[in-house]
Amino acid sequence: MNLSNEDNLRLNVLLHQDLQAIRIDESKMIVYGLSEKGEARVDLKANCKDEVYVKEVKELISTHVLGSPGGYPIFLRRWTRMGQSRTNESLERLLLLGESEAIVAVVNADEVTNEIARRAWWAMPTAANARCLLRHDDVIDGSMGKELADFLVEFLPFEEEPHAMLKSAQLVLQRNLITDEVKASLWKKGQRKNALLVGFLKALPDELPLKVAKHKSYEEIKSQLSTLNDNVYAQIILRLLSEQGQAYLQTMETVMKKPSNQEVVVFLFDTIKGYFSDARPNEVKYDDIDLLISDVEKYIEVSSMQTEQLQQVLEIDSYLKPLLRSILIFSLLNESLLTPVFSRTDAIGSLMRKKIDHIISPLLKEIAVLRGK
Repeated sequence: MNLSNEDNLRLNVLLHQDLQAIRIDESKMIVYGLSEKGEARVDLKANCKDEVYVKEVKELISTHVLGSPGGYPIFLRRWTRMGQSRTNESLERLLLLGESEAIVAVVNADEVTNEIARRAWWAMPTAANARCLLRHDDVIDGSMGKELADFLVEFLPFEEEPHAMLKSAQLVLQRNLITDEVKASLWKKGQRKNALLVGFLKALPDELPLKVAKHKSYEEIKSQLSTLNDNVYAQIILRLLSEQGQAYLQTMETVMKKPSNQEVVVFLFDTIKGYFSDARPNEVKYDDIDLLISDVEKYIEVSSMQTEQLQQVLEIDSYLKPLLRSILIFSLLNESLLTPVFSRTDAIGSLMRKKIDHIISPLLKEIAVLRGK
């Protein structure tokens, strides 16, 4: 079955322009082409079933772009075999195929420039693609950064998955992509949908828009630790006891008390682990919270197990010992703690929270220690 003569002619005229990207609206049967001159379109006049006709259109486009009607799969095999699957040239060609899979491959490539992002975004402006594109420094710092961030903020009310919400929040909070007013609005929404707060914890751990008093013993402990400027444990203690550290702990507690689903819990644990990473004594992955706590207690009590920097802090004041205990516990948090539960259930909401209470309750107590409660 062949394309109508009219469509074949008009598509060939389109393809012989210096195109930057092609988009096919299959519901309206329109082919769009993007060039430096702007946007061109070809309204298709199908002479058979739409899906069959669109397949013929894609084969014509692929033949022109690649020399083969095979489309994206043929392209991928060819360029991967040549070791060029991530070059700008290959990404540019992917954008000319008019296939959604090809656009997704582009936005997920390791290196995407602001220009490639502009073309890909024109071809397929979805929230998932916006999140992928905002992983790239050139896009964040380029003209597309704010445009993508604005889209994700506007799309948030329509997001149904908490994990997508927190990822969007984390990404738009990068490098002042949004205004302080928008940031404040997101924070307010986070009081109802606390998945957004995890995005804040990840992106702005020391700049949360929350006013919290510093720990009651902050000044005293700061004075005691004044000689340990290069000590990582002293640094993290002072970070946590400051106003922003206490805001971080309060926000962490808010999310931990009522996470919405398993992905949010996993992302929260990973975020906390990153925040406390400088204090982590080893890379052991625990699947039992009681064993983790027990090992931390032994680590603190047995001097032969301690690092020199830990000993320096412990020697200053016994009051610091429970703080260090809590810090070390959080530094060892890992998804592996949740695996024994999450591998056996897909529960969400209150049922999920009940199933992980034996993990969360001890952690809430450690937060209370760090907050001086």
